[in-house]
Amino acid sequence: MIDKIDTICGFVATIGRPNAGKSSLLNWLVGEKINMVSAKANATRKRQNTIVMHKNAQIVFIDTPGLHQKEKLLNQYMLEEALKAIGDCDLILYLAPVTDKLSYYEKFLELNKKQIPHILLLTKIDTVKKEDVYKKINEYQKYKDKFLEIIPISTKGTLNKKELLDSIIKYLPKSPYLFDTEILTTTNLRDIYKEFIREALYEELSDEIPYESDVIIDEVKEKTQIDVIKATIVVEKKSQKGMVIGKGAKTIKRIGKNARVKIQKLLQKQIFLELFVKVIPKWSKTKDS
Repeated sequence: MIDKIDTICGFVATIGRPNAGKSSLLNWLVGEKINMVSAKANATRKRQNTIVMHKNAQIVFIDTPGLHQKEKLLNQYMLEEALKAIGDCDLILYLAPVTDKLSYYEKFLELNKKQIPHILLLTKIDTVKKEDVYKKINEYQKYKDKFLEIIPISTKGTLNKKELLDSIIKYLPKSPYLFDTEILTTTNLRDIYKEFIREALYEELSDEIPYESDVIIDEVKEKTQIDVIKATIVVEKKSQKGMVIGKGAKTIKRIGKNARVKIQKLLQKQIFLELFVKVIPKWSKTKDS
């Protein structure tokens, strides 16, 4: 006789255009900053798994690159990553900023060829008036047969986390847990370090540096009192290298301090972070970037 399964476990893909708020949502739900957040479009490049335990359910969220159509090979790779997540999940959270035109959502419906069930999250509602939120909800009613629910949300506290998680687990399958209930992500620490350094790079240089810049983790040494991390920031032009380093190396020192604070907060441990800068012309035109 097979024991009755009384636990729930499923994969939930967060999908939306660049800067729809996917990574912010996941950090808010898990209560820890483990996903990169940046105002820079397409900052997230690869799928990352974030695990949230709620009641008798284990929810494995998949943070994806934003849906977009561009010619660069790096962008094509990112789009492929997002589409794979759509095909591999049990449920989709489609994030639609409240100020967006419906055309973004209509494009998502075209890409969701397997018709994976989805909840429509109306994000960033704290940026507009209540009547504008109601108006946008009414606009989406023309597609009410396409989505399971439409939920207005703001990570600044407009919606209770419990309410959102309760809605999500209603649509996930009964299954044993797939991962250790104590972990927050299946992403290895090196990748998290990389994303935090990239985030710090964007925060300190804003629009001065293109999002095609990347980070390579060269070495990680874990010690009792302090961890040592050595990393290389990759750019495509010599002029960009100069911007990253800055006069008297002041800029790269700011980037390093910013990233170090983020990593230490996650690890709850002191770290020594050493950054280098390298020019690799046209690196973003290779798919493996």
